[in-house]
Amino acid sequence: VQLQASGGGLVQAGGSLRLSCAASGRSSRTRTTAWFRQVPGKEREFVAVAFRGGSTTYFANSVKGRFALSRDNAKNTVYLQMNSLKPEDTAVYYCAASETVIYSTAYRESSYDYWGQGTLVTVSS
Repeated sequence: VQLQASGGGLVQAGGSLRLSCAASGRSSRTRTTAWFRQVPGKEREFVAVAFRGGSTTYFANSVKGRFALSRDNAKNTVYLQMNSLKPEDTAVYYCAASETVIYSTAYRESSYDYWGQGTLVTVSS
């Protein structure tokens, strides 16, 4: 399975962006897909996860109420809709996926088997 993250860019504070995570290779509607982000010099942090079919989602407190997840099974793609963006949302965003992750460890990088290459989001003040 290969993941391709895209959709990053430069946006003003308060604006919106939609990131895409397209999976190629083996298709799986039971795959859990998550987003992480990383600022240079800091550890990668969990942002959001869509469990298996996508009906169950979970968000980090820092983005709850502003970010949303959706899934297009026909395109094998998961989207991260980011609204009301803040300068502190600036980071490289990575998507990750796994067929075996469990709820209690979904926030951990080590739970995921497949990773995309990252897409840069820059929010100007």
